[in-house]
Formats: sequence, C-alpha cells, structure tokens
Amino acid sequence: MNHQLPADLFIRNRKKLTDLIDNQSVAIVLSNDHPLRSGDQKYRYRQNSDLLYLTGINQEETILVLCPGHPEGKKKELLFLLKPDKTIERWEGHKLTKDEAREISGIKNIYWLEDLDLILRDTVIHSDRVYISTNEYLKLTEKIMDKSKRFINELQEKYPLHEYKRLAPLITNLRVIKEPQEIEMIRKACQVTKDAFLRVLKFVHPGVYEYEVEAEITHEFLRKGTSGHAYLPIIASGNNANALHYTENSKECRDGELLLMDFGAEYGNYIADCTRTIPVNGKFTRRQKELYNASMRVLDTSMAQVVPGNTITNLHNAVCKAWEEEHVSLGLYTKDQLRNQNPEEPLFFKYYMHGTSHFIGLDVHDVGAKEIKFSPGMIMTCEPGIYVDEEEIGIRLENNILCTANGPVNLMKDIPVDPDEIEMLMKKK
Repeated sequence: MNHQLPADLFIRNRKKLTDLIDNQSVAIVLSNDHPLRSGDQKYRYRQNSDLLYLTGINQEETILVLCPGHPEGKKKELLFLLKPDKTIERWEGHKLTKDEAREISGIKNIYWLEDLDLILRDTVIHSDRVYISTNEYLKLTEKIMDKSKRFINELQEKYPLHEYKRLAPLITNLRVIKEPQEIEMIRKACQVTKDAFLRVLKFVHPGVYEYEVEAEITHEFLRKGTSGHAYLPIIASGNNANALHYTENSKECRDGELLLMDFGAEYGNYIADCTRTIPVNGKFTRRQKELYNASMRVLDTSMAQVVPGNTITNLHNAVCKAWEEEHVSLGLYTKDQLRNQNPEEPLFFKYYMHGTSHFIGLDVHDVGAKEIKFSPGMIMTCEPGIYVDEEEIGIRLENNILCTANGPVNLMKDIPVDPDEIEMLMKKK
C-alpha cells in the first residue's frame, strides 16, 4: 500500500499559504519536539501536522521557512534538515538526504540545520512581519513550553522591532478543506478500520478481555501496513462504556454486556475515527436493541446535517432535539418533565453529555471551529451516544462524513452498523 502523497500536493498547499501572506512577511513552521519517555527512551515520533501538510516530511529537527517576497528566488522557500550522521544512523536508522527531501516535498532549496541562523537572519531582515504557528487547540493549555514558543522567544529577543503574527488561523482555513488526495488517504484509513471491525466481530465472545479485542484491532492495522492506531482506542465493555474516554481496556467482557469500541487506523498520517457497539454474546437483548435503534435514528439525523452552510453547533443542536424525543420514547423521562425542565440543566444531558461532531484529517480532533460553515471537502465525525448508568449500558455509533455539494457522503458506509447484520456476522459456526 502506497502511503506517500505526491509532492505536487505539498507544492499547492504552500502556494495556498503564501497567497495569504504579503511579500513583506516570512512564515516559519517547526517540527514537533521528540519528548523523552523514560531513561534514554523517547516516545514514538509524531510530526507537527502543519509541517506534514506543507512538506510531507515526517522527521524530527525540521524547519520550513517561506519568504515569498525575498529578492533572491532561492530564498523564497527553504527547508532545513538534521544533517545525516553515521553515529546517529547507526543507532536510530536512516535520516533524509537532501535529494530524498526534495522528492517528498517538492522544495528545491534544502539546507542542513547548521546553516539556519545565517539564512534565517537574511529572510527575517527582508521582512516586516514574522508568522509562526503555536498550538491553538481550545481544550488544551500546555504546561511545558513547546518548540514553537521557545523559538518565538528567541526571535523576539533577536528581532524585537518586527511584527509577529499568528500562522495557525491561516493554516486552519486551508487544512479544513481536504484535497482529493487527502480524502483518498482517509478512505483508505476507513477501509482498514472496516477490516479490523470485521475481524473483531468474528473474535468477540463472553470471557474475552478488552485488551485482547484491542490486540485483534492492532494486528489488523499493522498487517495492512498502516502506522497503527490513530489515537488510543477505547474498548469498553458493560458499564465501562459510560466513561467517555475509558482507555484502560483491561476488563473481562461478560455474557449479556455490550462492548463499545472507539478506534481508527492511521494511514499516511491521515486518520479514521469510528465507533461501534456490539453484544458480547452476539445477540442484543430487547432493551439493548431499543436503545441501539434509537442511536441509529439519531445517527441518521446527524449525518443528514452535513451539508454546505451548516455548522457543528447547528448539527449538535439538532441531535440534542432528536435525543429528547428518543429519550421520552425510551421511558427515560416524560413529556411533562421535558416541558418543565430547567433550560440551564436540560434533561437530555444526563444521557448525552458530549459533542456530536468534530473535524478529522491529519489529527483525530482536527483543526476547525464549531462555527465554521461546512463546505465541500470538509470531513467530520457524527457520533451520537446514549449512556444509561442505572442499566450499565453505553452505546455510541460514529461515522466519518464528507461534505459535498450533492449532500453528505458516509465514508464508513461499508462498516456494518445495522444490528441485525452485526448479529449475523457474529454467529459462530
């Protein structure tokens, strides 16, 4: 399976970005830190998604510099790499050569990091503004200063009279619309995710442990040539499913329980994000199927909302309204209670307390805000759930939806979700 995107995609991506900044600006994008795990061991490396989007380079110690107005043509677009060293390569393996980096990124002018200070000074001095990206994810406040923030401090000390501007909003507006090659990568991630789910349906039975289910998924992901899980998988049996981000995955799956699995493959740095809920013994009880079918109907409601001009906020509000009707039908509260509820403490929130949708792409919670209007090329999740603590039942169903001018396209339509089909596939011969 070919994971490498063509260099012309990254060339177009950089052109789209430089079209947004004027000729008196320099934009700098840095690779992620490679943090220590313990002792002399580091975590598995994951590149800064903005740098992947602009270069395709998945190696630490990499810096992209874009200076579209520089008078020297060779300094309009620069890539700096860690210089290959025999000792480093003996311990860590091959590092990119300049020619390899040119082939991947389409950038002609490539230098070693040791040349950065002098060349960067040239580009900054020829500019009035410096664009640099920092983490702007709303739900995350970092306690440790990352590489970009450290780099900003260094630049501001050296060049205090320059204007410093945020690069993240510009790249966000570009990344949220996927190019055809990116959509194809996500389709492939969804295909491998489907293969893993079909494998699980044949494997799950009472007495199996959650970690064994995770191992089956991991096996299929790696067997199909992906880089593995796009995020820590949630394999939650019984009441564990009511802990929304349960990742311990250590309990026994018991007869009569449901098993909620939130998982997805990463293919060529692009991700799938899928959730399915199945009966451990292969057969839904009457009550489980009532709750499940309600979830199916709300899933259909959510997917229908992925049309140009809509927003995640509007989608979520429509889903909450749909859940109110379903909750009444399921006997969780009455119409009278619904009419008299405190709007500040809505009744649905006891059974549905999370958001319905987020953008996906290079990250599982990809760039893009709740108020961005949907446009063709955007891909987002639809993941309604119902969590009934007193019945020890948690059900979530999640698909990845492509917004098009002709309506929503379910990229996970081939991953079984119908309860009758799931029961049939789980039958053991």
